[in-house]
Amino acid sequence: MLLLERFINANCDTCWADPATPNAGANALAIDWVLPGSKGEDAPLSAVATRESLDRLATLRQSPPAQIFAHTSLVTVLKGATLRVAHGLPLSGYLGASIELKPVPAAAKGRQWTAWLALVETLPAGTENSPVERNLIRNVLQANWNGRKSLSKGEQNRFFDQRSMSIAEGANPERMRVVGWVENEKGQVVAAAQSRCAPEK
Repeated sequence: MLLLERFINANCDTCWADPATPNAGANALAIDWVLPGSKGEDAPLSAVATRESLDRLATLRQSPPAQIFAHTSLVTVLKGATLRVAHGLPLSGYLGASIELKPVPAAAKGRQWTAWLALVETLPAGTENSPVERNLIRNVLQANWNGRKSLSKGEQNRFFDQRSMSIAEGANPERMRVVGWVENEKGQVVAAAQSRCAPEK
């Protein structure tokens, strides 16, 4: 499985509809970050830009692109552990969401891993002339999971976080869902999951 992250500078008025936009293959999970532009609120895509996108680029050791940047990570397979993300129903502008890795893998013992939980708005291809379906980042939770501490029986040998995440102004609550991934101390993506159900056959 691959995690495809597409970054767009909010200044670029043609990037959203760029026909060369990388498409997610059958075994890839794509998410879309819009970076704040130097034009501030006057940037064409400023309404959907997030500050967290800059944090994510910094984690990847990348500078903000003038237009588009795509980053692909190979998701390794964790034997004996499962990553699960979930969300509730929208309520008063918020959505309850959670991310859980269970049981704690042996590789995480004595280490600190990082979990990312993204609230995304899934937009079908053709939205505002986009050539691809997009999972537009609307809110992000970043959590540090400490494998150095001893877990009590009540913690059930798991890494877990849950939060109420605000739904961005202008987002369609009916199109909201969550995407999550976990990185080890070297920045390698060791697990990824999404709340979308598989299509019926």
